Amino acid sequence: MKIAVVGTGYVGLVTGTCFAETGNHVTCVDINEEKVKQMQAGIIPIYEPGLEDLFKRNTEEGRLDFTTSLQEGIAGAKVIFLALPTPPGADGSADLKYILQVADNLGPLLSEYAVIIDKSTVPVGTSEKVHSAIAKQAKVDFDVVSNPEFLREGVAVEDFMKPDRVVIGTQSERAKDLMSRLYAPLVRQGNPIIFMDERSAELTKYAANAFLATKITFMNEIANLCELVGANVDEVRKGIGTDSRIGKRFLFAGIGYGGSCFPKDVQALAKTSTENDYEFKILDSVMKVNENQKTKLIPQIQKHFKGDLQGKKIAMWGLAFKPYTDDIREAPSLYNIDALLGLGASVSAYDPEAMGHVKNILGDKITFTKNPYEALEGADALLIVTEWPQFRTPDFDRMDSLLKNKVIFDGRNLYELNQMEELGYTYYSIGRQTIK
Repeated sequence: MKIAVVGTGYVGLVTGTCFAETGNHVTCVDINEEKVKQMQAGIIPIYEPGLEDLFKRNTEEGRLDFTTSLQEGIAGAKVIFLALPTPPGADGSADLKYILQVADNLGPLLSEYAVIIDKSTVPVGTSEKVHSAIAKQAKVDFDVVSNPEFLREGVAVEDFMKPDRVVIGTQSERAKDLMSRLYAPLVRQGNPIIFMDERSAELTKYAANAFLATKITFMNEIANLCELVGANVDEVRKGIGTDSRIGKRFLFAGIGYGGSCFPKDVQALAKTSTENDYEFKILDSVMKVNENQKTKLIPQIQKHFKGDLQGKKIAMWGLAFKPYTDDIREAPSLYNIDALLGLGASVSAYDPEAMGHVKNILGDKITFTKNPYEALEGADALLIVTEWPQFRTPDFDRMDSLLKNKVIFDGRNLYELNQMEELGYTYYSIGRQTIK
């Protein structure tokens, strides 16, 4: 099948590459000429485990190509994915200008029936707006379908190739048939393709992300209470996670969620509720708690250093909002860096993938190191922000020789309390006893 994907951000590139891997011919369209030239030269613009191998194989075998021309990209395409950014506006609503601009341009370019697919996360009612924009100048039949993505950064290829479910919003039998054939290779093990109306599909994506964000935030609230009553959040997590009604995923306490999805999707769903005269109180609380949680360790750092961080050097392990990605959007690291610099501290940071993105924002305001141990040289304390696997079992003897003080502030609860006590560290974590 001939497929066009408009937009080569995280969702668009994963979508295009994975559909090419199932034998389709995919053309990805992007207005960024430099980015398109890089991809045409075989350079992948994002970090996502497993994606580069698929990207190279499918470009080399001619199933995946790139262009800046919308007309060229959609020529002969049976399905056209819109995978464009929907950044939050000042009021929290999703900005649809990129999607609607492309929709305006698509109308006169369609020469035969096609299914236009909203792959971006969009507010309820967007499919109708896209249909209206295309219909203004279209001379052929077409359908607009809502097909939200449920990709987790770090395992997006696996999520796409082996989806838990595929949600498709359409009331067109013609579109249903085409979408069923498109996704058939990905659901051979019996995972469902769930058809529903367009508005329900649009809301499903927001509901899923808002629920997961709420689950994370609830556990962080429990962790905060654990610290006050002398309980251990790890034990509480095990106790409730084995309940099949609750499940064990998204129950790890930490310094909040970030990334490109949860923050803006929770915000957008809350805005949609407000626009429809409904006060979604849980979401308001989730956003407030998460904002505070990101810098939860800062007051403890201040207290440990008796309120004076002037001239103190803090080593930071992790910059990406989560491991296995270079994404720093709404990353807790940025909030902590800003707070530490504001208190007069200096920061030396290491992350396996995200340092370049942070450097583009902060320049030389902090120091970036070649490895995690270099960040520790002469540091007064270590702050762990991202749970990269290589941080889980470090060389503590080497750390002892580099740190000025054996002090760790662990925002991801990587280490066991008894281990830290045996090693002689002063150890602060989330929802657990402080080791001194």
